[in-house]
Amino acid sequence: MPAISLSVEPLDLPLKHTFTIARSSESVAHSVLLRLHWNGIDALGESAPIERYRESVQSVTAGLSGLRLGDDPYALERLLHGLPPAQMCALDIALHDCISKDVDRPLWRLLGVDPAQTPRTSFTIGISDLDETLAKVREVGTHPVLKVKLGKGAEIETVAAIRSIYAGTIRIDANEGWTPEQTVELLCELARFEIEFCEQPIPAGSPEKLRWIRERSPIPIVTDEDSKDARDLPALLGCVDGINVKLVKCGGIRGALAMIHTARAMGFKIMLGCMVESQILATAAAHLSPLVDWADLDGPFLTARDPFTGITYDDGKIVLPDGPGLGVRPRQPQDDLAGAVR
Repeated sequence: MPAISLSVEPLDLPLKHTFTIARSSESVAHSVLLRLHWNGIDALGESAPIERYRESVQSVTAGLSGLRLGDDPYALERLLHGLPPAQMCALDIALHDCISKDVDRPLWRLLGVDPAQTPRTSFTIGISDLDETLAKVREVGTHPVLKVKLGKGAEIETVAAIRSIYAGTIRIDANEGWTPEQTVELLCELARFEIEFCEQPIPAGSPEKLRWIRERSPIPIVTDEDSKDARDLPALLGCVDGINVKLVKCGGIRGALAMIHTARAMGFKIMLGCMVESQILATAAAHLSPLVDWADLDGPFLTARDPFTGITYDDGKIVLPDGPGLGVRPRQPQDDLAGAVR
């Protein structure tokens, strides 16, 4: 068989709006595009490395560019072993795309999931001044689920204003921006606005503080930064209600499956999340979405013009592509005319 070949390049994704969370702000998202070629098959992978975990576009590009993979894309354990998570994520996705194309089936069929069971995704509202925040909410229209970024003050006023014009489900995410005491005080006040859950209110690394919060909070607690991969989950037992799974943190589809099955065995609810990323990475995650309770796969909503097409949405419900592999392809002019299903 021919050898597997790779090409790696940065992928810059201008955003519709500047995206701000408690610890950072960006108007262009930066990810890594991986192209894999084997036996006449062209496959795609992507990683959106997180500086918080000491990974970057530069480190992922350099690491993947030097790989020699041999001639067997099915040898996943060998090919992925020892790679840092963000590098592993891009290669894992490309290998799954390649294998699924080799057998001419959508990835969701190889995973054995039911595409009718995809959840509705939330749409993320980044931190802005109140007028801009409300303008973003109005722009979202009737989308059924919002995730509101908090953590830089004015939390009560922000959520109250959003709830005054929005009747759908609201989730909140503080991105480690609060203390335990602040968290309990704020969540007790925010409970009247019917908040579905609060994501990662305090800095990661203190499960017992999350337990203390959970015992006093009327709103369920979900981790993000505290749940990087399956090895993190045992320490969270009894401390939180759910976890967030992101492919770039856990190393791709195989790592996400390990997290999902571990979380189910421990009784956690599961959210499948994303960074600000292209359709490649978002669609790869979406193939797993029938296995989870909640989705936050809104990267394609946030970019100004994604260079690829993949998942679409029907009133927020994720619609998986039925082409072979990921079902992702380069965007064509007619795609801009057709638009995504909403």
